[in-house]
Amino acid sequence: FSHNGKKIVWRAYYPESDKEVADYNNLITESMIRPMNLQIRIMNSDGTNKKQITFNDAANFAPYFFPNDERIVFCSNMADPKGRDFDLWAVNTDGTNLERITFFDGFDGFPMFSPNGKYFVFASNRNQKKNGDTNIFIAEWVN
Repeated sequence: FSHNGKKIVWRAYYPESDKEVADYNNLITESMIRPMNLQIRIMNSDGTNKKQITFNDAANFAPYFFPNDERIVFCSNMADPKGRDFDLWAVNTDGTNLERITFFDGFDGFPMFSPNGKYFVFASNRNQKKNGDTNIFIAEWVN
């Protein structure tokens, strides 16, 4: 939910072609998904005015509203052709002004703001002691 409770943001994949639907249904029977093309979407909290706000062939997920509810921060592998590295990105709620926030050769994800908007927290593999370790980073947010 947005901080004012008026909007909901989520990530989703909706198969469109017959082939995508068949593949999706087959994976569901195996209790699996293929998380390759996940898009960020937004709607009013009453379920109206659904809109897709990212348009790429990447895995975009973990969306979170900025404190002013006018932008959304999320993680995505859109900058990595191999799809392995995830960075943090921000976009306006209308899908404009896409901006890369982190530049890390690894995983940055699950971004959130503190309730007062002063701090920004995210998970990352940077400074890992062994491969696969994930650390939590807290930073003072400056606009």
